[in-house]
Amino acid sequence: MQAKKKQGLFSGFLNNGNAYPVLTAVAAGLYPLLFYYTNNYKMINSWGHLGYFVSVFLLFPIAVFFLAHKISGVNLFKKFQPFVLPFLNFFFFFSYLNIALYAGFSWLRTLIIFGVAVLLAFLLRKFFKKIIGFQLILAVIGIFTLVPVVIKQLNYSKEWMAQPDAIEEAVFKKKPNIYFIQPDGYANFSELKKGFYNIPNNEFEYYLKENNFKNYPGFRSNYAATLPTNSAVFMMKHHYYNNGSDFTETIDARNVIVSDNSVLRILKNNGYRTFFLTEQPYFLTNKPKLGYDFCNFSTEEIDFVTTGIGEPKDVIKPFDNYLETYADGPNFFFIEIFNPGHITNTIEDSKGVEGERQHYMESLAEANKKLTQLTKSILEKDPKALIVIMADHGGFVGMTNTGESYTKNTNPDFVNSIFSTILSIHWPNGEAPEFDKELKTSVNLFRILTAYLSEENSYLENLQENGSYIIINSGAPQGVYEYLDDAGSVIFKKLS
Repeated sequence: MQAKKKQGLFSGFLNNGNAYPVLTAVAAGLYPLLFYYTNNYKMINSWGHLGYFVSVFLLFPIAVFFLAHKISGVNLFKKFQPFVLPFLNFFFFFSYLNIALYAGFSWLRTLIIFGVAVLLAFLLRKFFKKIIGFQLILAVIGIFTLVPVVIKQLNYSKEWMAQPDAIEEAVFKKKPNIYFIQPDGYANFSELKKGFYNIPNNEFEYYLKENNFKNYPGFRSNYAATLPTNSAVFMMKHHYYNNGSDFTETIDARNVIVSDNSVLRILKNNGYRTFFLTEQPYFLTNKPKLGYDFCNFSTEEIDFVTTGIGEPKDVIKPFDNYLETYADGPNFFFIEIFNPGHITNTIEDSKGVEGERQHYMESLAEANKKLTQLTKSILEKDPKALIVIMADHGGFVGMTNTGESYTKNTNPDFVNSIFSTILSIHWPNGEAPEFDKELKTSVNLFRILTAYLSEENSYLENLQENGSYIIINSGAPQGVYEYLDDAGSVIFKKLS
């Protein structure tokens, strides 16, 4: 009986002459909204984003559709009324899907969508209510897809962040200005000379040695992407990709990196002024609360719809200004530059193995230029500075695209292309601590620096193991695997 009643309601909806402008508007925006949230939740998980997307994807079309329907009822436009809502529905639906897929606006794509919407409005007007029904069914499917993503976020455990000792209460005996410079994807000098890279880089390596930087051959990251690496670096703890929840968008990583973490707490407890300078707002896409005192981006200038990657913003000029303005210290600078970066993410955009390698070489030269400018500015004004140049991961050179890294491959050159990272440190007065031999992977960097600055070697008792980890999607059962062991040897061990 109930089934017949529901069938009757649906049949009545299809066959009556009512236009339903509000329902038509909701059908146009709801599925694209859910689709965008499902695929980008960790980049937009704020109340501000929710308000924005509900307004743009639902409230705005409701207002437009309602007004357009009313206006088209006027005698002057009456003949167009049957086509108005179908056109608007198709135009908004595909425009929103375009935004959801590309995280941006394109006049060319919008013009094409406009033409398609006009054509569909004429061809499919008689089937329009069935199309609305189909869009609403898609929205129901979208809800079932989004719910597990939200539940995973809500059930996210922060237990991995707990420190095994009282390191957050460390008291520094020496307080040099600290400059942590992170060139994205910069492989270690030792790896650049061999393997898939085989790239000459002697001039910059020599420049650093001439300026009393100590290079650390064989140094590597623990993770294969920027967010998982940095969340581990600033918490000085392993998270193991949240047990395989995601490869690139580790849960809550942006908040960990720029809002609150063990390193920032230690620095603030020791009276440090903190600065975050970045060429791209990649860490700021979800508009997190900033735990740094200063940043060269304000949350207001970051779009709600963005990948966080676009035209790079200069960091050198604002950095020089900060050096002049806050010369007294103690200061901590986290400076992120996006050269050399890594090879392309997708096979569609790939220039091939050699083409991607050549592009990496060009970007490496740009990275060297920026790093030289930054370090020269620091050393001129602050010769006793503690300067750390450390990348987030390798450049993936030797592959056609980074997607290949998801497939099992135990070739040492392949694995080291992912994890090999530069580490070069200018120790104050050229005096490196004897325990700097423990600097093997990025997760232990700040625990070792804290031991050095506090002159408290007991913090070294809780160093994390130096394994390097990746998520594998093909060539082996899906999951998190240890790819390099504590000694840096290639293994392939699935984590339980």
